Amino acid sequence: MPSSILTVPVRRFDSTVHVPSLSEEQDFLAVEEPLQLTVRNRDLAITMRTPGNDAELAAGFRFTEGFVRQSSAVVDIKCSRNCAAVTLDTGIEIDLNGTARNFYMTSSCGVCGKTSIEALENAGCTFLPRGIPRIQESLIRSLPTKLRESQAVFDRTGGLHAAGLFSAQGELILVREDVGRHNAVDKLVGRAFLDGRLPLDDYLLMVSGRTSFELVQKAVISGIPVLAAVGAPSSLAVKTALRFGMTLIGFLRDDRFNVYADTGRILSSK
Repeated sequence: MPSSILTVPVRRFDSTVHVPSLSEEQDFLAVEEPLQLTVRNRDLAITMRTPGNDAELAAGFRFTEGFVRQSSAVVDIKCSRNCAAVTLDTGIEIDLNGTARNFYMTSSCGVCGKTSIEALENAGCTFLPRGIPRIQESLIRSLPTKLRESQAVFDRTGGLHAAGLFSAQGELILVREDVGRHNAVDKLVGRAFLDGRLPLDDYLLMVSGRTSFELVQKAVISGIPVLAAVGAPSSLAVKTALRFGMTLIGFLRDDRFNVYADTGRILSSK
């Protein structure tokens, strides 16, 4: 199994000590490698990711991009070095010619292409359930610490994003790390998809970094009603959250946060 961490030699310059020093040491890096996604012996996409949980990434990508809707449609996922091949049930019809975009996904931008709210509606997305779950403000403020404490690879490399799935009571259910925010979310959603737990309509999703349209898209398709992030949302992320009734939280750090859409699910601690 490929490692998610690579050890490399570095020369460290340090001017903060009393006598400036130069030393040779070993440092840990988060691994970034391509993953070829295939279905029915057809190449579908290439994504740059951190090795590990590749089957979840493949399943999550296919679900959030609308290729499959039910976990029973996936017969098998075979993962080899930098390749994940999905076998679908013979009764499942997908138009690979019509849906293939010959796209290349980077770890930073995710899937660049299908970026309209109308595309979500065409994929069968409906409004998220209003007013549920109800979440205490203090619980929301506790999420960053819980997520950060669960990031094992980040602790060693400092170079990974994380996606954490929390219950309405603040329990961390699942966490996935990757060099790309989108991949981390796809791995997490993929695990839930394979376990038959979708939609995740009683859970919260927290991500490191900022919130783009595509992260909101993946959460909406998965039925997640609350999405929180350490950084800022984009304008289209906010517009999409408002359209589908999602509670969208940004700048969740330093014991504070902003709510950009639907405050109705948040209970004040005062």
